[in-house]
Amino acid sequence: MTAADRQLPPGALQLLTTDPGPWLSCDDCFRLVDRYVAVLLSDSSGSTDAELAAMPAHLSGCLACAEEATTLLLLAATDQGLDPADALQRLTAR
Repeated sequence: MTAADRQLPPGALQLLTTDPGPWLSCDDCFRLVDRYVAVLLSDSSGSTDAELAAMPAHLSGCLACAEEATTLLLLAATDQGLDPADALQRLTAR
């Protein structure tokens, strides 16, 4: 096996070295995702909710929870007649 065979896929190094920030379990994320999506759609980018502070870190590293949050955000935006573009950009922004 050569060094070229052991190269990481694009983005893997960033995921491996990203500070996980405040830790949040998938169960906690699932419990909080409705409230997090509501905050994102309300256009209040500076939420003071300490419990939601760990959501971006968790969603940036957990594809299953990120997919759930994205789907919920799109459904809620459609239901409210909102453009989800800005909220989607803030979904995992840290």
